[in-house]
Amino acid sequence: MDEFALIRHLAARVPTDHPTVRVSIGDDAAVFNVPTGEEAVVTTDAMVEGVHFIERTMTWTDVGYKAAAVSISDVAAMGGQPRQVLLTVAIPRERKPADLEAFYDGMAEACNRYGCAVIGGDVVRTSGPLVVTSTVLGAVPHGQALLRSGARPGDVVFVTGTVGGSGAGLRLLLEGAASLPPDEAMQLRQFHRRPVPQVEAGAILREAGASSCDDISDGLASELNELAEASRVRLRIDQNRVPVHPAVRNFARARGESPLEYAWYGGEDFQLVGTAPPFAFARALARCQSVGISLTQIGRVEEGDGVVVESAAGLTVLEAKGYNHFRAE
Repeated sequence: MDEFALIRHLAARVPTDHPTVRVSIGDDAAVFNVPTGEEAVVTTDAMVEGVHFIERTMTWTDVGYKAAAVSISDVAAMGGQPRQVLLTVAIPRERKPADLEAFYDGMAEACNRYGCAVIGGDVVRTSGPLVVTSTVLGAVPHGQALLRSGARPGDVVFVTGTVGGSGAGLRLLLEGAASLPPDEAMQLRQFHRRPVPQVEAGAILREAGASSCDDISDGLASELNELAEASRVRLRIDQNRVPVHPAVRNFARARGESPLEYAWYGGEDFQLVGTAPPFAFARALARCQSVGISLTQIGRVEEGDGVVVESAAGLTVLEAKGYNHFRAE
């Protein structure tokens, strides 16, 4: 197929219509509207074969799903609703058509789950690895986007769901764990291959009055430090309250490791971490519990700077050692 036939073929595999979209795929550019009283939220992420994914650990359907999910999660962290997706794929000559079809099927799975439409992008040939760039556009009520910079002393520090699962899942896929029960091994693989962006939780936190928020893409330690730096406050975390899934605990125990290493530094959990005044947190907790979303208080905000962790051994500084593409080895 030539470029235009390939675009038509792949576009047929994903949702392309949305109530806000007037012109979708097939013109020079897409046209969509932002309803009165809303602001646009836009984010872009790139995934490179060999850096962000390898065939040993993920199917092409997994890669397509994750390419959408990583950007959808950014919109969720702002308290927004994802709506449109732009997708650019740089394709090596040796890549099989069936791989691309599976990739777009995974993209469709994520878009259908979160109500998004693919409204454009590009496909190009490359001599290097496959590269995917996803741009997700969403919306949030005017003036209500959750930022990293809103934490204030006295606020509660919270996290949704459990953390560490994706990092443990990746380690399992790469190295195995013969002693882990099959159901727990399956759960860890699912954490890595199909992380769940917290769109509903983000909206609940925004409506309840959360003061700051971030999604956990580079590890909880990294995101906590980003919040502290942006808000110019200190976050005091109780390590015993950090919600780590039992499968992660068992996996780490079998390897003689601390489960918190996966929570702090594993990344790609796509859960939300943030802060809220106590009464706002109580409102959010009640709403989350009513719809089956886990929300846990893990600490508090103080005057100062940085992130400290409270344990039986005392206070330690939590450094931002999550994944960073340009950090020196």
